Amino acid sequence: MVREYEHTKTVSVFRYDPSIRDEGHFDTFEIQIADKRLTTILDVLLKIQKEQDPTLSFRFACRVSMCGSCALVINGKERLACKTVVGDLKEKEITIRPLNHFPIIKDLVVDMDPFFEKYKEAMPYFDPKEDTEEPAVIKPDSKERRDIGLSTECIACGCCVSSCSMVNYHDAYCGPAAINRAFTLLADSRDGLNEQRMSKVLDSCYNCRTELNCTDVCPKEISPTRAIKYIQKQACIEAFRKKEKTPTQEDIRSDAKIPADVEDNSRRRFLKQMTYGLGAATAAVVGGVLASAAVGPTLRKTPKQWIHAGEMEGFPLNRVSTANIQYTNLDGFYKSKKTTPIMIYRKPDINQSVVYSSRCTHLGCTVRWDEGKQIFLCACHGGAFNSDGSVKDGPPPRPLDRYAFKIQDGALFVEVV
Repeated sequence: MVREYEHTKTVSVFRYDPSIRDEGHFDTFEIQIADKRLTTILDVLLKIQKEQDPTLSFRFACRVSMCGSCALVINGKERLACKTVVGDLKEKEITIRPLNHFPIIKDLVVDMDPFFEKYKEAMPYFDPKEDTEEPAVIKPDSKERRDIGLSTECIACGCCVSSCSMVNYHDAYCGPAAINRAFTLLADSRDGLNEQRMSKVLDSCYNCRTELNCTDVCPKEISPTRAIKYIQKQACIEAFRKKEKTPTQEDIRSDAKIPADVEDNSRRRFLKQMTYGLGAATAAVVGGVLASAAVGPTLRKTPKQWIHAGEMEGFPLNRVSTANIQYTNLDGFYKSKKTTPIMIYRKPDINQSVVYSSRCTHLGCTVRWDEGKQIFLCACHGGAFNSDGSVKDGPPPRPLDRYAFKIQDGALFVEVV
């Protein structure tokens, strides 16, 4: 007998058997879900595999949205199976299929080799500009670090490539993930392969048609579109940047007395070069303005906003509560809906209450509150934080991030960017 809190879900899963070599088909399963608010798509697949069809093939590893192995197309949109909660899907039925543009190995398992071959073409490795004994550090508050932003958190899941409509039209296109990785290095003043890397990825940037699909589906909330526009902007700037040339001994000798019949030609050449120089300077000014107008909006700071997180009476005293805040994020000219989990530690003195980010400061894994141990735990790499957010154990380099908040008419508002 099905208990009242259980839900019956119809799940259609793509199947492909390489031994048959057909075009594939969908199998339909009826499953019981105890609590759709706590059940992920990965839980659904594991339940189907365990209870109904043990031959179902799919990938997963970390189960905390850090490895990217479980990327799939769920109800028509690229998502991580371990991060996608059944209760967040508005459709009555669930449809699961493999990523687009990837060769299928079996069922939901795709061949990632083409993805990583394209990734390698973007020269995704760091090569220091200078050999130093001490590590070269980018200051957290520096402009280049702000430009890079969250782009270093890419987990190479392939969602962006699957969502991109240009992948099938350009064989040489290295894809949003590879370009995003190149961007993090091109914006890094410590790296010494700027010119070589730019030559590898610039053509791919112009294959992009700015449909923003990659930005919309990224599970780490990265904007590859922003990375592409940054590279295009840098290319415009570099095109008009002239390095000053230091005179050589040969140049100095050539400044000696010139015969009369050559002097006139030299003057003509000089005037012609001056004309071209003025034209180039004018083009640089106009081009700079146009480039700034075209791609500048994608690099502007997102304005801060206050988001309603719930009524204070709903958060118990001296307890840590979890809540999801929903808001519209503005990335340049692109708007997207965001859902972000936060943790509220409410105390009798409101000035001592804290709103924490649920992301571990190590690699961005999800952090949960352990009521028994009275600490925040990160399941992925063994990180632990005290109740005041300070690091207790593991690899996290700094305390949990905090949100600014305010209380207005008994409601909690959190400041987000």
